[in-house]
Amino acid sequence: MSAKRRSPPARSRISAAKAPQSAAGARAKSGIYSPPLTTSRRDLIVNGTDEGFRDVIYQMVLGLQQLFSCREIFGRHLSLTGSQFAVLMGVAYRQKIDGVSIQDLANHIRLAQPHVTTEVGRLLHKGLLVKKPNPHDQRSVLVSLSGRGQKSVESVVPLVREVNDLLFAGIKRNELLTVMRVMRRLMNNSEFYVAKIRRQTLTQVPAKGAGQVGAGVRKAAAAAAPW
Repeated sequence: MSAKRRSPPARSRISAAKAPQSAAGARAKSGIYSPPLTTSRRDLIVNGTDEGFRDVIYQMVLGLQQLFSCREIFGRHLSLTGSQFAVLMGVAYRQKIDGVSIQDLANHIRLAQPHVTTEVGRLLHKGLLVKKPNPHDQRSVLVSLSGRGQKSVESVVPLVREVNDLLFAGIKRNELLTVMRVMRRLMNNSEFYVAKIRRQTLTQVPAKGAGQVGAGVRKAAAAAAPW
């Protein structure tokens, strides 16, 4: 008598340990378009979707836009552009006794040095800054506020203080420090990856399009700079 053959397990049988169907998979089966995930980080994907991650980015962009708007308002108070206002305030808080170099100023306010040089020239023309040779480096100059520049800073600081108190109401110092660490890490990462993205996009899109990638990161960095 031959041994009884075992029938193969039914293919429709579902293991009790099988993970629940992801939200993306459910939408795909229902016929709803499911865009690909914008990150491969598993810790940023919840229930099969990166919606929370994307929402954080949208909130960050909106917050940066609001900071830019405030900077433009402060600048208009002094008949300046937003970036000129940032340069003026940067000089005010970094000039100390002898003045501040263009390089140190650019590092402080997180703007490209050529752009800072241009804006310093415009502020010199407006009579808000003065310059003198740098005794430690003959190739550079030191800039500081003129008397008119000091009066401009004194006139706008009450508005800046009022706006800052309103903008950051309910936000604790340790929360701001967390934001600072996140933005610093973001900028450090971007220094490497923007260069990589540029190399990739240069072979795919016109050079102007590739430049816009770096411009966006530089704009974000400028927004994170002090008033």
